Amino acid sequence: MSDTIGLILITIGIFFELAGCIGLVRLPDIYNRLQAATKCVTMGTCLILAGCVVLKGICSPIALKAIICAVFILLTSPTAAHALARGAHLYGVKLWDKSVCDMYEKDKK
Repeated sequence: MSDTIGLILITIGIFFELAGCIGLVRLPDIYNRLQAATKCVTMGTCLILAGCVVLKGICSPIALKAIICAVFILLTSPTAAHALARGAHLYGVKLWDKSVCDMYEKDKK
């Protein structure tokens, strides 16, 4: 039973990774692409690692490494995306012309 649950988690994680990769290619500007990379790829990677934990058992060395990697990704990926978005905005990279609002610009005022 745990093998099935582990494989389901890994499969769902792969679909999240695929959606994130498609978002990186299809979305119009850097800010939207960062959203796809941060949300989809972080969730997909954590689901794949959770599937590895379920497959190998919670007490194995592989599970411990997977948990450490998931925590690291959950902490660093949103932080890095925020830093990249803020740096792009400070550098002057324009938003997509159909964007609704610019929260960074509102914060400046």
